[in-house]
Amino acid sequence: MITGVPASWYLVADSQEALPFQSNGIAVVQAGERSVCIARLTDGRLYAFAQRCPHVGVPLSEGWLDALGRVVCPGHAYRFDVCNGRNTSGEGYQLKTYALRVDLEGVFVRVP
Repeated sequence: MITGVPASWYLVADSQEALPFQSNGIAVVQAGERSVCIARLTDGRLYAFAQRCPHVGVPLSEGWLDALGRVVCPGHAYRFDVCNGRNTSGEGYQLKTYALRVDLEGVFVRVP
């Protein structure tokens, strides 16, 4: 964890309905200088994570969510838990995840 870097909350959509979800259940939003993915799981929960795979930088927005709610990289089919970033297919990479909140003012993502 990097210390000393302040994190900020960024409004990424006015509501959940305004998020630009693709057919794969993943939306790409801009949070400050970062491009961030938001996954909508089948139960409606939302999770924010890095746009690029930590392995070779393939855009995860071009991947898909599997039946267990893990994002699957379209490059090498590495799987990541969108809740905590853990690599569940065994390669040892860690996906960066971000705090997300939804309130009456909109959808916010917290990034450094």
